[in-house]
Amino acid sequence: MTCHGQNIALIDGNNFYVSCERVFDPGLNRKPVVVLSNNDGCAVARSNEVKALGVKMGEPWFRLKPLAQRHGIVGLSGNHALYVDMSRRMMSLLAGFGARQEVYSIDECFLDLGTGADVTELGNNMRQEVARCLGLPVGVGIASTKTLAKLANHLSKKRPEYNGVCNLNMVPEAELLPLLAGIDVGEVWGVGSRLAEGLRAVGIAHVLALRQADPRWLRRRFSVVMERIGLELRGISCLQLGEIAASNQQIQSTRSFGKPVYDFDELAEAVLTFVRRAGQRLRRQGSVAGALHLFIRTSPFREGEPQYRQGITLTLPTPTADELQLANAAKRGLEAVYRTGYAYRRAGVLLLELENARTLARNLFADPQAERKSQALMTTLDAMRNRFGSDIIHVAGEGRQRRWSTRASNRSPCYTTRWADLPTARAG
Repeated sequence: MTCHGQNIALIDGNNFYVSCERVFDPGLNRKPVVVLSNNDGCAVARSNEVKALGVKMGEPWFRLKPLAQRHGIVGLSGNHALYVDMSRRMMSLLAGFGARQEVYSIDECFLDLGTGADVTELGNNMRQEVARCLGLPVGVGIASTKTLAKLANHLSKKRPEYNGVCNLNMVPEAELLPLLAGIDVGEVWGVGSRLAEGLRAVGIAHVLALRQADPRWLRRRFSVVMERIGLELRGISCLQLGEIAASNQQIQSTRSFGKPVYDFDELAEAVLTFVRRAGQRLRRQGSVAGALHLFIRTSPFREGEPQYRQGITLTLPTPTADELQLANAAKRGLEAVYRTGYAYRRAGVLLLELENARTLARNLFADPQAERKSQALMTTLDAMRNRFGSDIIHVAGEGRQRRWSTRASNRSPCYTTRWADLPTARAG
């Protein structure tokens, strides 16, 4: 048997974006479905039926249209508000199954399940509870380290005999070795395509070979990170499970436009919308920003159009999470870099020099009463948006037309975050 000391689980949603769409539209079940990126550009999520047709991640939608017509592929515009809210509900539900949780991405998290000899049944309970409460299918991988848990999750989806839950801590060594020998080294967490090529070049083509390689040699030949991966594959934990994910060191909000933007006021509407979204995320993680970077640019792919790209970084008088102060800084920055006569296709805002709002050293010259009013206003705005939707209130400069918005010709309703999108049931 492998090591039974620690039970680390990796739970992630199967084809998460597609599964979220299917929860509220059962007619999509068993149909080939892709979810598209901004401006309906390319496939960012694919159902198993679409994968079986050979469609790759990132495939442009315009190239897929002939295939979509032949096989009835449904192309859906991305609905980020729905996916984020469903993720929040799933992570909250899963947190009750472990002593500690680390949310790794929108659709996956690690859980510390303790030191019991067999927690496979607990993994089954997690799958059943998420399916019962949210209608989402998930896979569960359990092992003694995070890297092995990732591999176990991969096996839970690829091997029908595991029925969605693979506990490598309960797999006998005689069975484990051929399992690892059958997995390409590129499937290992932390091994990207370029690194996988380097490993294959020295004869390490599958996971078992990487596991058996001398960790000290891996460090000399590749890096200390590869040494840790090798040790983790042997069941020696090198990557600690965090209670929560680390705060972002910068926050960005950028978008491509659905149509070219020429006018300053319309460009300002987009920029201030990005400021609002970034500010909400800033306050959600309990941070303040000491600087703001803004950029605007034309499309480098449109060779017949005049090209222009420019950005500016503004240092804020004091670190802040106040949306109005951030909006004023962004507006000043836009006035400095904007030039007439260009077809702007993208803009963005980055919040930089982030600090923890609770431990921030206070400015001796700041007005305490003004700071309290600012915090109270932001708390009220966030509460209103959490209850009624993020677009319920905003600064006047955002406008209401938003002709610059990204194309989303087939976006599903925001069933869980917008009152107006709730389905209506009528008595017959």
